[in-house]
Amino acid sequence: MKKDFRHDNPENWKWGIFYFNRQDSRFIVPKHIEALGWTLNFAHPISYLIFGLIIAFIGYKIFQ
Repeated sequence: MKKDFRHDNPENWKWGIFYFNRQDSRFIVPKHIEALGWTLNFAHPISYLIFGLIIAFIGYKIFQ
């Protein structure tokens, strides 16, 4: 995968785990160590919708 949008810049990783880059148009990006999967770009509005849906689904399953 092409390294772009300053993905490796530590300033774009909050607390080392949350990716936040307004210049990056992707809402799902690979993690620092690509073998560990993907994460959300929390600078993109759709990522909050996805995160909210995941939390709502977990809450639904817990309290069902």
